[in-house]
Amino acid sequence: MAETNTEKTPKTDKAPKTSWFTGLKAEFNKIIWPDKKSLGRQSAAVVAVSIVLGLIIAVLDVFIKYGVDALVNL
Repeated sequence: MAETNTEKTPKTDKAPKTSWFTGLKAEFNKIIWPDKKSLGRQSAAVVAVSIVLGLIIAVLDVFIKYGVDALVNL
């Protein structure tokens, strides 16, 4: 069996909150935000794909409903 270490390891001191906020601000400065034109195109693409997929699901739902109804009424 492996020997386990039963000694307690000393806890390290926690970093002050100011360093966490400084790191957070540094990470936010690394973000590359999209320009207005790109954001508009991407938003339009998301809306269009959502509408198309919604229509496809609705059509499939209707066909499946009629198919199940036809099988039940045999």
